[in-house]
Amino acid sequence: MSAIQKIFRIYGKQYLELYRNRMPSIHKKAMEDICDCRSGSFGTIVYACDTCTTRQCVPCCCGNRHCPTCQQDKTDRWLRKQMDNLLPTHYFLVTLTLPHGLREVSRSHQRIVYAALFSCAHESLTTLAKDKRFVGSPRIGYLAVLHTWGSMLQYHPHLHLVIPGGAVSHNGQQWLSSRQDLFVHTKPLAQIFKVKFRHAMKKAHLFHTIAPSVWKDKWVVHSQSAGTGQNSLRYLARYVFRVAISNNRIKSIENNAITFLYKDRQRKTWKTTTLEAMEFIRLFLNSCKGHRLLKAASLLDHYPENVQKVVPQNNHFSIDLCSFQWYHWSVFIRRLQCSHVLKNQVNTNTCKSLKIAK
Repeated sequence: MSAIQKIFRIYGKQYLELYRNRMPSIHKKAMEDICDCRSGSFGTIVYACDTCTTRQCVPCCCGNRHCPTCQQDKTDRWLRKQMDNLLPTHYFLVTLTLPHGLREVSRSHQRIVYAALFSCAHESLTTLAKDKRFVGSPRIGYLAVLHTWGSMLQYHPHLHLVIPGGAVSHNGQQWLSSRQDLFVHTKPLAQIFKVKFRHAMKKAHLFHTIAPSVWKDKWVVHSQSAGTGQNSLRYLARYVFRVAISNNRIKSIENNAITFLYKDRQRKTWKTTTLEAMEFIRLFLNSCKGHRLLKAASLLDHYPENVQKVVPQNNHFSIDLCSFQWYHWSVFIRRLQCSHVLKNQVNTNTCKSLKIAK
């Protein structure tokens, strides 16, 4: 039994008695599925030996995306797929965080605010990337992962983007590489992101619900070199399918209180904190996203499926592409129409070659 399952089985009934009428259906289903996971409620797989007639029964798991028991296999498969998609170039990890003054609006209008977060991040990055001082083309690629909680389970929506250090040229025949230590400057990125997000809130008729001081505050944007991108993908994989807190961080469940570890980001040390059981469940459920909200989005413009070994050639790098496809995953499963939807698909039977300029 996982620690989260134990907490729900002990304190879940009390929580439902207090808040059942105000709980979203996704929270109720998450609690029910996690409580019944591997209990036999979802069926049982029976293994039998033809020789000795020994039988072994294995209860099926719930498969809920918020259950800590069911997500490890999905995480591993997702990570292997993304590792295969890595380009032979340097990468950056960019993080855009919504300020504290926007969190109440974000919690109440998740579909609108999360869509704006993805689209405004895309527009801001492409605006700066087309500047020749940075990349020189807006045709960048990225993998973006939405993260909505902090290490203490507090609501903290922010977006992580793993970005290849460069872009495809306008004519599609050349790879324009960025600097090894810089993709775009964070100060102008934060300013452009703020302006575009403000416009998005006006368009969604939510501007009047936001305090004016939010637009005067400094918005937080971080950018750092990520090497080949593998470590960043491993970091993000934990948030695509895993839940807000892992079992090994929960240290005790007793006397109507939950004690768990959290990381102090400033001192870079692990500390212990204790929450009342009802508050712990509330914070955990706040990390549960609706089934129509996607945790990750990818835009890989001109992405090669099979990239052969990179070979230096006349001060250029040559990449042979066995196939060539367009990729666009929408922010929502409903496939919201965005201005940058890629509709064309290049003939995968054609072998092409790109040159990466220094």
